[in-house]
Amino acid sequence: MKCTLVTRFSTIRRRSEAGMTTAEYAVGTLAACAFAAVLLAIVRSGTVRSALASVIATALGSVS
Repeated sequence: MKCTLVTRFSTIRRRSEAGMTTAEYAVGTLAACAFAAVLLAIVRSGTVRSALASVIATALGSVS
């Protein structure tokens, strides 16, 4: 009886944790997408865009 109970408990415990890795990846992916959206909004702002353009122009040697 004890052995059967231990086996059942261990089976239930493994099944309940089966989706944890997938859920953690989903949360991580969602956080990465949110971070990318914030960075995209920052890069699209006028100040940052002009600063990036001047850095690229200086690096290419065609300062205008």
